Amino acid sequence: MGRVFIAGSINMDVVATADRHPKVGETVAGRQVLYFPGGKGANQAVAASRLGTKTTLIGRLGKDSFGAELRTFLGAQGIDLGSVRDADTHSGTAIITVAASDNTIVVIPGSNALVSTDDVADVPLAKGDVAVSQFEIPLPTIAVFFQRARSAGATTLLNPAPAQKMSAELLALVDILVLNETELGFLAGVELSDGDEAATIIDVARQLQAREDQTICVTLGKRGVLALAGREEFAVPGRAVKAVDTTGAGDCFVGALAAQLAEGVPLRTALAFANAAASISVQRMGAGPSMPTAAEVAAVIKAG
Repeated sequence: MGRVFIAGSINMDVVATADRHPKVGETVAGRQVLYFPGGKGANQAVAASRLGTKTTLIGRLGKDSFGAELRTFLGAQGIDLGSVRDADTHSGTAIITVAASDNTIVVIPGSNALVSTDDVADVPLAKGDVAVSQFEIPLPTIAVFFQRARSAGATTLLNPAPAQKMSAELLALVDILVLNETELGFLAGVELSDGDEAATIIDVARQLQAREDQTICVTLGKRGVLALAGREEFAVPGRAVKAVDTTGAGDCFVGALAAQLAEGVPLRTALAFANAAASISVQRMGAGPSMPTAAEVAAVIKAG
């Protein structure tokens, strides 16, 4: 069985809930304020670890109260934190407003901006492992991390969110790209919406594909997932659930997919499992704390 190594962000999510989102310049009354461990890297690590896969997180935390709380929480999830180093700045923070099941997010990188190539230089990657990253840490760090992973025979999985332009060289280092239709459109220079046909989305994915053997997985929320695996294309149907908080759903999907792949599960089965895991997470508040266990996912899949 392989391991999951995640180089990524660690944030404290400060969540305000309200009946509706304020317009520009408007103040609305909120219902409550909540503090949740988050950050795309941390969320994905929690998702993978809770599913029983050995998971190592590589990142930076500030020397502040949020940093101490985050380290305690992540350690309690069974995540290897030996590669999480301190930084002389504040910990990453996300300010999130949740209203009518949708969210708006402002992220202040803090210590995440200091995750360097040195931080990923000594990660003990091996064949069968899965190396995961996202766009909340510097891109040069991700490139070095993925170069090391590929030289070790590990699989590289990139979640290019929040979306920003990346070099052709970095894209070529990616074995599996996981993104939503908005991010796909941004990277491909094509405008896509959630109402576009599957064939249109797959065509755009094919334009973006950097290598013939590269896999691109496009998450479509309740519509499920579309995958272009080399030349093969297929769909995983969505699951109808009542969403409470969609924060971290994409991270749950990525972490669950990485865990399945590290266990040697075929892509199509791994995507269905990850889709089920994400459908559980949106029914709970918070990002990191909403990630399900393997038993919970298995029960949902069995129930159909």
